Amino acid sequence: MATTIGRVLVPTRLVSNNTINVTTCYAFPYLPHRFSNTLSSSHSLKHLSESRKFSLLQTRASSSDETSTSVDTNELFNDLKEKWDALENKSTVVVYGGGAIVAVWLSSTLVGALNTVPLLPKILELVGLGYTGWFVYRYLLFKSSRKELVTDIEDLKKKIGGNE
Repeated sequence: MATTIGRVLVPTRLVSNNTINVTTCYAFPYLPHRFSNTLSSSHSLKHLSESRKFSLLQTRASSSDETSTSVDTNELFNDLKEKWDALENKSTVVVYGGGAIVAVWLSSTLVGALNTVPLLPKILELVGLGYTGWFVYRYLLFKSSRKELVTDIEDLKKKIGGNE
């Protein structure tokens, strides 16, 4: 049987009918007292007074109506309902949405399985680091290649948006 008092564990055993053998185990080692001089005590008092000043300083976040960026949930739901009602092929959207959920679940399972293989996660991290280095060298390092990346992104936006 053990009794916990604060942070000190005191195991107790019954030795005979009326006597108890108590063994005390302390969690903290004994440390000698530090000698402080007046310089360190005045320095600590200065920090104490500064910390009290900062604890008295209170801030509160607030927003005015003009700069509010909050979204009205009713407006959001009404907008989504209007877009849903405007769709012609609702079954296609449901199939694509379900397929996306299954794809995310399957990729999560695959990544979890690959993560259990020894050394493979570290090798894949090195591959990702190498690809990141190549991408920075190829597209971000020089001004002309940055312009090329911007035009490629704009072309991709046009293809996805159907403006091409």
